[in-house]
Amino acid sequence: EHDVPDVRYVTTTSGYITHRLTGEFKDTAANHEGMWPIDFDTWDWSTDPAVLEKYNVPRHMLLDLVKPGEILGRITAEASAATGIPEGIPVVATANDKAVEMLGAGRPGEDSILISLGTYIASMVQGTTAKPGSGSYWLNMASEPWRYLYESDGIRRGMWSVSWIRNLLGSDPVREAEKLGISTEDYLNGLAEKIPAGCDGLMTVPEFLAPVTQPYKRGVMLGFDGRHTGIHMYRSVQEAIAMTMYNKAKAMLDDLDRKPTRVVVSGGGSKGNLFMQIIADVFGIPAQRTESASVVGLGAAICTCVGLGVYASFDEAIEKMVRYADIFQPIPENHAVYQKLNENVYKHITGYTDEILKKSYATLHES
Repeated sequence: EHDVPDVRYVTTTSGYITHRLTGEFKDTAANHEGMWPIDFDTWDWSTDPAVLEKYNVPRHMLLDLVKPGEILGRITAEASAATGIPEGIPVVATANDKAVEMLGAGRPGEDSILISLGTYIASMVQGTTAKPGSGSYWLNMASEPWRYLYESDGIRRGMWSVSWIRNLLGSDPVREAEKLGISTEDYLNGLAEKIPAGCDGLMTVPEFLAPVTQPYKRGVMLGFDGRHTGIHMYRSVQEAIAMTMYNKAKAMLDDLDRKPTRVVVSGGGSKGNLFMQIIADVFGIPAQRTESASVVGLGAAICTCVGLGVYASFDEAIEKMVRYADIFQPIPENHAVYQKLNENVYKHITGYTDEILKKSYATLHES
C-alpha cells in the first residue's frame, strides 16, 4: 500500500547499495524473484498491466535493470569519502546469492548437480529456459544473462546444525585436536569415519528452524541405544543432511528429467572429507569439491572480470578462474546401506514425527 508519499522508489538491498555507491537508480535484473513484476524471458520489468497491478508496484517506482556482468555505475566522490573506495571505480552487477555461487562453482553442466553447504543448504542445476517451478524447485535468473537457475527446496540452519552438535560435545574434542595440531572438525571427522554407514540405527531429522508456515517443526534424533556416543550424533547429522538433500534433489531432477553423473559440492562444509564421502555414498555418484570454499565471492569476481573486459566472455572467465579439487568415489556397500535405509525408513520419518510435533506445539502454545 503506497501510503507514504515520500517514498519514490521500491528496490532490493542491491539496488539501494548501488544507488548509495553510484548515484544511479539501477539494479541487477538477477536479484528479483517472488515479489517483483519481473519478466523472466526479457530480463526486464513486465509490461503487462495485469502483472503490474497484481504486484501493486507502479513501473515508475522501480529502478532500471542491468544484467549480470554489466556496469551499474561508478563510485561517486561522496561514496568514496564514506568508504575509502577510489572515486570512479566501476560497480558491476552480479545476481542473487545462489546464482553467484553456481557461477563461482564453474556453472556445472547438465551432467552435474551443485550442493551448496552453507547456513542454508540447497541443491541447484542450471539451464537455458525459464521453466516455471513445479513445487520441487524454484526458478531464478542465473548470474549470467539468458541462463536460469533451478533450485531445490533446502535445509534451514544447515551447516549450523553441524557446528551446534560439535559445540554440544564440549571442550574435550577441542583439547584433543589441539594436542594433535588439527582442527576440532578434523578430529571429530576422524572418529566419525570409524562408525559404519547408517550410524548403527541413529537417524536425525535436520529441521532445526521451523518455517513460519509450519511452526511445529523441530529437529529430531531417534534410534538411540547403548552403543551410541556423541560421535554417532555428529555423524548422524551429516548423514541426515546428505539424505535429506538427496530426496529434495531427486524430486527436482525427476521434474527436470535430469540424471547427473557428478555432485559438485561448495561451501565451508565441502572441506570435510567425511562429509564429502557421505554425500558420494548417499547419491551413488562421484562427489567433487571446488578448490575455493568461497565460490560466491569467486562468482562475483567472474562477473566483474567480464564487466571490465578482463575476459571476453563468461566461458573464458570460468575456464581461467574456476578450479576443482578432490573427487570422492562412492563406496558401493555404503551406497546400498543408505539407499535401503532411505527407501524403507528415512524418507518416511516426518510422516510420523510431524503428527507428534503438531500435538506438542499445540499443547505448549495453548492459550
